[in-house]
Amino acid sequence: MVTLHDFLPSGNGYKCRLLLRFLGAPFTLKEYDILKGETRTPEFLDRLNANGRIPVLELEDGRCLSESGAILNYLGAGTPFLPDDDWTRAKVLQWMFFEQYTLEPSVAVRRFWLTEQTEPLSEIQQAQLPAKLDQGHAALGVLERGLAAGPWLVGDGPTIADIALYGYTHVAPEGGYDLDAYPNVTGWIGRFREIPGYVPITRRDFA
Repeated sequence: MVTLHDFLPSGNGYKCRLLLRFLGAPFTLKEYDILKGETRTPEFLDRLNANGRIPVLELEDGRCLSESGAILNYLGAGTPFLPDDDWTRAKVLQWMFFEQYTLEPSVAVRRFWLTEQTEPLSEIQQAQLPAKLDQGHAALGVLERGLAAGPWLVGDGPTIADIALYGYTHVAPEGGYDLDAYPNVTGWIGRFREIPGYVPITRRDFA
């Protein structure tokens, strides 16, 4: 059985948990408190991820894979969540790169600052909040337009692209983003929650 090393509120870890659930794959969850530096210990850095971040997927043979996009690609290979067609798969990756480069740095970071960060925001963070809000809304606008053509981002069913974008989009209101202005996005969120195996982001009964 694989082990997922994770921090429960993390949208990046949640993406991996969701795909494992959708696939019906059993796994062990090992939680870390990133706010207490539990992913920065010598053991974690030496054995699991030298970058000191979660999620990390540990295989039964001890091999470890970090970065949520890489984990989704690994787990999704050979399943309907990652199409075999070269062009379709490239479109899936296009959305995943967009999520990590454009949506995550704004929506996810603002949410973390406002809901997870334990120390008061620095002057620099306070100054960046309005820009993060604007950048996040721009990213949500791109997602809104991407969902105008169909119920899912790529093809007729959910893929790891949808999982990647859902991770932080569905909790965007925690970062101060009003999703009512994005009807395609809110409809997509509703459809997502109907996928068999779906669980909320902080639910622990994952097995």
